[in-house]
Amino acid sequence: MSPTRPRPVPPWTVGGVPVELRRSARRRTVALQVQPGAVILHAPARVPEALLADFLDAKRAWAERHLQAFAARERPASELADGAALPFLGETLTLRLTPGLRAPRRLGDDLHVPPGDPATLTAQVERWYRAAALPELRALAERYADALGARGRLGRVGLSRARTRWGSCTASGDIRLHWALVRAPREVAAYVALHEAAHLLEFNHSPRYWAQVGRIMPDHARWRAWLKEHGATLTTL
Repeated sequence: MSPTRPRPVPPWTVGGVPVELRRSARRRTVALQVQPGAVILHAPARVPEALLADFLDAKRAWAERHLQAFAARERPASELADGAALPFLGETLTLRLTPGLRAPRRLGDDLHVPPGDPATLTAQVERWYRAAALPELRALAERYADALGARGRLGRVGLSRARTRWGSCTASGDIRLHWALVRAPREVAAYVALHEAAHLLEFNHSPRYWAQVGRIMPDHARWRAWLKEHGATLTTL
């Protein structure tokens, strides 16, 4: 008889990436989600860790292939220099290094930023993106809450910089959207805003939930696929 292979115990890793375990009393099934540099194991509240370890082990090769595919698609950080192109909701802005400024400022299709070392430039450009993102993303969330007939359930809309989520919606109706969504085409940002707004009606991902999304945005699968394919590039300045 061959020796029994020891079962891994938390904290688990896949391909060197820590596995984040998310339990929910509302879940009925176990699922594994792979994102660039992140592995998330979703499970019902009472499933024993031993069963989760077996499930993870069965999915390990699949998850490692996806992690490797994401890593292969990730591009190196671009060099922020005068004349660099900056995407903004389907537009292309031109970075202009302008001495004498105290803060980034957009003038037409140019984004003027004070000169500095690479780290400072990155921080300045992200600072502008975050400031510009809030009114745009808030407007999208409000628009889709209206379209769904759920505006009365909408709480506060804010920004996030989470590593593994593009958006979230709480049970009290607060929505958070990742600031880097404004570096995607407007339709992609709109899809994520709608995705979260639909949770105001269905706090799950049931067929009824997806019916609400599809009612407002019939081509949502196209933008969801875009985000899966290119999302890793959005936070790389």
